[in-house]
Amino acid sequence: MTQQLKLRRVPAEGSVLQRLSADRPARAVYLALALLVALGWVLFALDGGQFLSQANIVGIQQRSAALGIVAVGQTVVILAGSLDLSVAYLISLTSLVAAEIMTGSGANVLPAVAAVLAVSALVGLVNGLIVTRLRVHAFIATLGIALIIRGALDERYDGPAGRVPASFQHLGYDRIGPLPVSALLWAAVAVAVWFLLSRTRLGYRIYAVGGDGEVARLSGVRTERVVVAAHVLCSVCAGIAGLLLASRLGAGAPTVGTDGGYDLESIAAVVLGGTALAGGRGGVGGTLGGVLLLAVLDSIFNQLEVNSFAKDVVRGVVLVAALAIYARRRRTA
Repeated sequence: MTQQLKLRRVPAEGSVLQRLSADRPARAVYLALALLVALGWVLFALDGGQFLSQANIVGIQQRSAALGIVAVGQTVVILAGSLDLSVAYLISLTSLVAAEIMTGSGANVLPAVAAVLAVSALVGLVNGLIVTRLRVHAFIATLGIALIIRGALDERYDGPAGRVPASFQHLGYDRIGPLPVSALLWAAVAVAVWFLLSRTRLGYRIYAVGGDGEVARLSGVRTERVVVAAHVLCSVCAGIAGLLLASRLGAGAPTVGTDGGYDLESIAAVVLGGTALAGGRGGVGGTLGGVLLLAVLDSIFNQLEVNSFAKDVVRGVVLVAALAIYARRRRTA
């Protein structure tokens, strides 16, 4: 009995140590971000622009908000040792659900938001159950769900549908001083998830399961429930991003998620932020830096009118370099 009690304390104590480490933002990504901002300032000046102008800073915040929300959710599921490739199609689906329910009356906003959250949670639940109960690898399981959603979208929609009332579009376009409302929404989601990971029992267990699922199971953690909960949270974040994009577009679009590349982009932001793909190490703070790094890169590319091929090449080089640096640090630690 005494031994069992000791075992049950292991994940919480181990997770506290991991949490303290994870709460420190990945220094490397913020150093890289600072250097990139300095480079952007120089390049903008040479091109006749101002990198630190209010318009550019607001633009960076607005462009990064949707990706940031998705990446925060992706952080949770990756920390638990899993992955979600269905987020891009889920964003498209939820934007359409929101826009179609809102069509015709501003009074339908709350029902639309509730429906989006319910649909998102259901998709996350299905993802989690396939991974845990059917023992399908998360890559295949979530890719399969993504293809199912894509099939439904292709069958029903040929283009944008529904209409978002003007009152809801304030979410995508309004500002409070220099801060866009969309950026404040991203900040709120990030703070909520940071609190969950660093101050709640579920957060401790997510780190424990991602760090070593078998040890966590032997210590009394119901690992399957933790993985399912992580997938539900990730999908809910994708649904929130779908709401945000619907507010910006004024309608739902069946390709808004895939056109933005939110599946691979969110994973890239998480990895750039120092979260280990194997799970158990990292946190929201680093992910925020990864998202901002990608957003600043986009801003520089747009100012210099770089073509899409070159953009993808540079992003790929940055991602591979970050992975190589983190891997070398872990080997020498």
